[in-house]
Amino acid sequence: MRARIAKAAQTAQRASEDVTLIAVSKGHPADAVRAAIEVGQRTFGENRVQEAKTKFPELRAAHADLDVHLIGPLQTNKARDAVALFDAIHSVDREHLAETLASEIARAGRTPKLFVQVNTGEEPQKAGVAPREAPAFVRQCREQFKLKISGLMCIPPEDEEPSLHFAMLAKLARDVGVNNLSMGMSADFETAIKLGATHVRVGTAIFGERVKA
Repeated sequence: MRARIAKAAQTAQRASEDVTLIAVSKGHPADAVRAAIEVGQRTFGENRVQEAKTKFPELRAAHADLDVHLIGPLQTNKARDAVALFDAIHSVDREHLAETLASEIARAGRTPKLFVQVNTGEEPQKAGVAPREAPAFVRQCREQFKLKISGLMCIPPEDEEPSLHFAMLAKLARDVGVNNLSMGMSADFETAIKLGATHVRVGTAIFGERVKA
């Protein structure tokens, strides 16, 4: 996996160190995470706060250098736990959540990296702000809620060419002045790297298919 990332970065004339591999451990047990840790992986992604709470406190006790990212939607009533548990939150997508995160960050004195999720395909079933609304929302997060927005995130529609969405997100990132781009998954992370991804979210290619209950 790291070799593929390095090759994609080299093709794009980028340093492989500029791309963070997020091993998406959602749906996989703590033992699978431990196996990844043993071969040097330190950054992990989870979709749900509750699932992460069952795995990572114990893992962190043994490995203080773990970097845990929330890559799924966040309900406001889980914001306190999210701020306490995660080092980055990739799904800031609405005013009430931004306001709640600002309050919890001030209360906890802990500042996870924050990514605004952009619904580049404007799919009604997906979270995220519409592309045309993203600049104003980032500005609101910064000015009204005093949040430090470090990047943007997207999940392209399954039936569309992902490069179009990655290019759109990269342009939006330049427009709003952020350097981090969370985009690309197991099937398309190499394309995402060529278009500027700084964080790629890879699950199946690392852990295999999740066992469905």
